[in-house]
Amino acid sequence: MPATDSENRSSSRLAFLALSLALLGAAAMVYYHLALFMPHVLEVSSTRNLAGRYAFGDDFYPVWLTSREWLRERRDPYSAEVTRDIQQGLFGRPLDALIATDPLTDYRTFAYPAFTDLLFWPAAEFPFPVVRIVVVASLGALTLASVLLWMQALSWRVNWIWVTVVVVLTLASYPVLEGLYAGQLGLLVGFLLAASMLALRRGRFLLSGILMAFTTIKPQMAALVMLYLLVWTSHDWRARGRFCIGLFSAVILLAGTALVVWPQWIQSWIHVVLGYHRYARPPLVGEVLAEPLGTNAAGPATLLMIALLLIAAMMLAWRNRAAATESPEFWFTLSVLLAITSVTLISALAVYDHVILLPGIFLLASRWEAWTSTWPRKLLLALGVAVLLWPWMAAPIVIALRPLLTDQQFYSKAVLGLPLRTAAAFPFVVLGLLALAMRHAPKGNLADASA
Repeated sequence: MPATDSENRSSSRLAFLALSLALLGAAAMVYYHLALFMPHVLEVSSTRNLAGRYAFGDDFYPVWLTSREWLRERRDPYSAEVTRDIQQGLFGRPLDALIATDPLTDYRTFAYPAFTDLLFWPAAEFPFPVVRIVVVASLGALTLASVLLWMQALSWRVNWIWVTVVVVLTLASYPVLEGLYAGQLGLLVGFLLAASMLALRRGRFLLSGILMAFTTIKPQMAALVMLYLLVWTSHDWRARGRFCIGLFSAVILLAGTALVVWPQWIQSWIHVVLGYHRYARPPLVGEVLAEPLGTNAAGPATLLMIALLLIAAMMLAWRNRAAATESPEFWFTLSVLLAITSVTLISALAVYDHVILLPGIFLLASRWEAWTSTWPRKLLLALGVAVLLWPWMAAPIVIALRPLLTDQQFYSKAVLGLPLRTAAAFPFVVLGLLALAMRHAPKGNLADASA
């Protein structure tokens, strides 16, 4: 039945109210992050004598520096000497094993595949203060584009006001703000993943595979999705095989070109990856288990939980290997795998990589009416929405408390960390809601189900 004029006006008023609240919450979150949270983080670093020149853009700095050092002096990006130069730029000095408060001396070793430097070598020709501004602006634009690409891929059609709400909240979310401030390439991988999946949805398998290949600059973010798509492709090679052709051709080209420049880069990179766990925080699963079980017991329990989740991921991938790209089964599988990735393969500190949760969030949002049929589902959905919106609701409260509290009270974890309280729990909430929603997903075309 067509909506009445009264219903349309009510819907428009609700949309404009949501946009107004989104703009207010986004402005508060940006102010909180840039004017309150990050200055405090830098102040704490200064007390440990770890405040360098490039806190803003620090995650892109190793890429810029290693590209620059190779172009000028042909230095190995994985060498200990280059690592010390990276630390000098980021911390103002190389790390010292004799200083108890310092991280391990190989902290901030260049951890990307060597072909990442080849992709970004033009940036090395410009001063880093200029480069980081361009990188951050580009990542912001790509994140905005990824939102629109995911919405198209999922056939989530809403009017421009709601699209604006989604874009505003995404760009002002804690993971994206962290990624933008750091110049983190995880935001680029999020865009490439969205572009690859939209190309796949539109039947452009070769292009999808090529785009997916570029996500290997951070392979942990898309590893489970790539494995699923390889299984999915093998089920119908004649129709889907071009995805594998595009993927493997581009990966071979990237890796082979890097081998010409650095013949030993694969061994060096694997060595860095294998040692990464010594100074990186464990995945979120480990963080959750560490508190109730204790540090000693959490290690084996974490490995067991990660193994169980990865086995479940592979079973899900195998079960839905025949799913068509226009079916809900395909997109639920993809979203669940990305949610599992966020809690098992990504460091707990890498919140910027949580942009891979966007398709799962959008999939749930596009099908929210299916959750309102029973009270338990309504309650679960309400809890999920509360966890999602918490940072934008809490940021104005923290800002309002600033003039009312002493510095010691305000900069305590209980107050300053208030908007970030749900950051660790949110990926688990998304995973749980997706797992429940998948059980009740109707068959048929995704576009019909999301209308």
